[in-house]
Amino acid sequence: MDDQYPETLLEFEEMFNTEEACRQYLARVRWPEGFVCPRCGGREAWPSRRHLLLCRGCEYQVSVTAGTLFQDTHKPLRLWFRAMWYVTNQKQGASALGVQRVLGLGSYTTAWSWLHKLRRAMVRPGRDRLTGTIEVDETYLGGLREGKRGRGSGGKALVIIAAQKEGAKKIGRIRLARIPDASASSLEGFVQQVVEAGSTVHTDGWDGYGGLPGLGYTHEISVLRNKPKAAAVELLPRVHLVASLLKRWLLGTHQGAVAAPHLDYYLDEFTFRFNRRTSRSRGKLFFRLVEQAMALEPVEFKQLLGGKSLPQVGITGVN
Repeated sequence: MDDQYPETLLEFEEMFNTEEACRQYLARVRWPEGFVCPRCGGREAWPSRRHLLLCRGCEYQVSVTAGTLFQDTHKPLRLWFRAMWYVTNQKQGASALGVQRVLGLGSYTTAWSWLHKLRRAMVRPGRDRLTGTIEVDETYLGGLREGKRGRGSGGKALVIIAAQKEGAKKIGRIRLARIPDASASSLEGFVQQVVEAGSTVHTDGWDGYGGLPGLGYTHEISVLRNKPKAAAVELLPRVHLVASLLKRWLLGTHQGAVAAPHLDYYLDEFTFRFNRRTSRSRGKLFFRLVEQAMALEPVEFKQLLGGKSLPQVGITGVN
């Protein structure tokens, strides 16, 4: 199944020109080794009139989209496929207004919710941890009020960045996460989650990273206290470049209209795009997004909102 994806727009249109073609593709992604009944484990099924699969063993009716991001959708799968193709083919990302316009959706709310569902699918469960030498540092994004610069800034979102060293100057893979504070539990917990033990972790001299050697990491420290910003950029160049690109992306592609409750999913999208920035196959990115969407449990609209109203503005500044 790994090599069965379109490489061009024409191939995409030819492969997914009917609802049945989309369903069959999702079935192959969901069961790459062949159908498996979720109730009895049976391996044979027949299609029913309602576009379901009827298990030969227990006669259980299975929907290919049940338990996935596409469950209970009222829109054609062809439209979902076009949305995923559009999102993965926009090098700098897609906005809800752009998706609404390209797909001809009558509702901005639909475009916004689809994008947020797809962003949730951009993080693969159980993804590999970073290895080798990893730069780690934090940056602040936006905020509802002005606060002091540096650790402890009020009213801002604190984002931690891990950037893998590749060669003398290049950046390998990255990981991003929002954390509540710059305490040792938050910083070291993030490192443990995204960096393989035995790796070298390069940070500044902040005490919150002091316990890394005891957790199985080689800790490389560059003391930046009381040094100009240029020195920090020079000593930890990769994380500072990633932070700069992230802020530019949020302000450029999304015009800064990122509400704080939804920031995590924008970080997921940025990570997804950055880690695949050298890929020459947009079709493979499309396939990976479909694959991960099929592994994602259904998400209700109220879950996307996180108890908030539909955002029109949000993080309007980055510091």
